[in-house]
Amino acid sequence: MPGKFNIKVKNKTELKLKPMTVATLKVVRESDFGVFLDAGTGDSDDDILLHKFQQTSEVNVGDMVKVFLYPDPKKRLTASMKVPQMREGQIAKVKVINATRDGAFLDVGAERGIFMPFAEMRGRPKVGDVVWARLYTDKSGRLAMSMDVSDEIRRVSKPAKNVKRGDKLRGEIFNIIDAGAFVFSEEHYIIFIPQKDIPRALRCGENVEVRVTFVREDGRLDASMRDTKENALVDDSEKIFKFMKLNGGFMNLDDKTEPGKIFAAFHISKAAFKRAVGHLFKERRIDKIEGGFKIVNPEE
Repeated sequence: MPGKFNIKVKNKTELKLKPMTVATLKVVRESDFGVFLDAGTGDSDDDILLHKFQQTSEVNVGDMVKVFLYPDPKKRLTASMKVPQMREGQIAKVKVINATRDGAFLDVGAERGIFMPFAEMRGRPKVGDVVWARLYTDKSGRLAMSMDVSDEIRRVSKPAKNVKRGDKLRGEIFNIIDAGAFVFSEEHYIIFIPQKDIPRALRCGENVEVRVTFVREDGRLDASMRDTKENALVDDSEKIFKFMKLNGGFMNLDDKTEPGKIFAAFHISKAAFKRAVGHLFKERRIDKIEGGFKIVNPEE
């Protein structure tokens, strides 16, 4: 995490203002390169610079100005009128602009990115990802971001209407658990995708298209990222055949293999595996052997 940033004034009283916070301060004097804001210590040496390049509108001595406070390269507290474009407690889709071992920085429209600690992440978002996140104040009094937005999304979501099984919807993944993933749709519906219906690794913030498989009484939806059985049959067959080619033309999995092993290898159910293998067998592309299958024509 970023190191602590403490400022002491000359009378040895601690400056109450902190970096990575928003404050409304009075303009007390002008200079060639900007204006200075009253830090509230009674000592003009502690006045905070609002550089002319950090001003979004004209300011004059005596004005009260809302600013975002942050440390400059010399660790001095400085100000910008580019404040966060979201309120504390609000959630929004925001872009990841930097990532470190300790967390990430998100663009909320302020002069600097707002830090999101590792503990507040859901997965490992990468630079350029757009994720659902919440603005909050941490224990040190600084603004911070969190991807723990499930409660807020529940509050702003609405029950699905005029949605039926088979409909396709789009939205962003906002949470991933062992049982599956949650999507917040463009219509503000909450959609759950069971793990068995997720064909590949997902990440929070990813925009996905899903197919509705069940409409719950409370208006929430279950969905799948897999295609219908007819199309999925072909895709699953090719996935299995490619797996066999990469393994010397053999596969030591069959209809007696545990479902967990099949899912680990192909991310499909045992039933889908049996259908796909049967399809390849009927096309005479594979033959049954003891404990598995082999490719009929290795040159294929």
